[in-house]
Amino acid sequence: MSFPSRAALEAEQLAQLNILIAALMPSNAFYAPKLDAVGLGQGVGSLVEFFARMPLTTKQQIVDDQREHGPYGTNLTYPLERYTRFCQTSGTSGFTLRWLDTTESWEWMVENWVEVFRAAEVAARDRLFYAFSFGPFLGFWTAFAAGERLGCLCLPGGGMSSAARLKTILDNRVTTLCCTPTYAIRLGEVALEEGIELATSAVRRIIVAGEPGAGIPATRARIEQLWPGARLWDHHGMTETGPVSFECPVRPGVLHVLESRFIAEVLDPENLHTTPPGGRGELVLTNLGRTGSPLLRYRTGDLVLRGDDTVCACGRSDLALEGGILGRTDDMVVVRGVNLYPSAIEAVVRRFQDVAEYRVTLTTVNALREALLELEPLPTCSDSEALRLAVESALRATFHLRLPTSVVGCGTLPRSEMKAQRWVRTET
Repeated sequence: MSFPSRAALEAEQLAQLNILIAALMPSNAFYAPKLDAVGLGQGVGSLVEFFARMPLTTKQQIVDDQREHGPYGTNLTYPLERYTRFCQTSGTSGFTLRWLDTTESWEWMVENWVEVFRAAEVAARDRLFYAFSFGPFLGFWTAFAAGERLGCLCLPGGGMSSAARLKTILDNRVTTLCCTPTYAIRLGEVALEEGIELATSAVRRIIVAGEPGAGIPATRARIEQLWPGARLWDHHGMTETGPVSFECPVRPGVLHVLESRFIAEVLDPENLHTTPPGGRGELVLTNLGRTGSPLLRYRTGDLVLRGDDTVCACGRSDLALEGGILGRTDDMVVVRGVNLYPSAIEAVVRRFQDVAEYRVTLTTVNALREALLELEPLPTCSDSEALRLAVESALRATFHLRLPTSVVGCGTLPRSEMKAQRWVRTET
């Protein structure tokens, strides 16, 4: 299969961008004034000009707009009567964003998911199980519609216990499981508890999203160990942008941005300069086909490691993100002068196969931030104290920081089919 060159990708991006701008100018009250103010209302001559003149869009700007012009804000290109889909964020950052889509914008996002499935070699013969409760979150619905479009048998897993989901997966000879990395581990744990041999299942691929776990080698290894015969495939997206990336078929742990559908940048979050190949920065996206509720140069808050600019071994020129999504710009915490990211802690903890789950509690004592780690061992762990000491030692060796670690009983820490909430804050 041949893929477009870098030059062809950029030419198509520019053409789509100008079509988008033309659609926004007559009535999008959020973006039309911004485009006019920087002289781009009549179109863009080059991507370089777009990057130089178009201001960045932040989540706070979207939040402020929806607060002032509730419930949906002013980033709507058409009258409300044109919109047929409603989604919203979880509100974990303090405000629930609401997003409306026209039928055309929804179809654009479904096609993005089709590309994710195709990269993972999903075909009409496959049977897909979606281990989610289907709430108002965008990813579940677009992924389900994409499976249908490919001709797959699609099985919704809402309103079911983990044991019931496993039974459905086995009874129906499901070949592809879609869930979060945390929930893939949870299903594997339940299988062990129930004496279910997942090696006998037909599952050959697990497509995960919602949190950075799949880009962490130890977490990836844990999932693939629990699900013998299945390969883990990473993906990421956001309610605000829609489905964004897919895992490289030949380089596990590397995400490619769908650059035929997005203009992607990686910027230093401090000075907003372009991050060179091999550098770490914040992913900034312009979605080119979600015309009804678009985003131009949106600061996603996702930290990524930008790959080099050469053609990938898979033949694609799309931006490569080494290690997937590394974390969030707002996730970093400083503990006694040391910068800690949740994904970095997970990378250490998941090295230990006897760890079933963990939680980090942040406290502030005398103006100093402290972090306390709770470990929940697997029921098969023969020496939980040795496990505690080993994990504490590994964390100290990695971060040059002692993180007090304790062991809790099996089944104590919460599990979720959504994004895991492993970091909690208390004040002392």
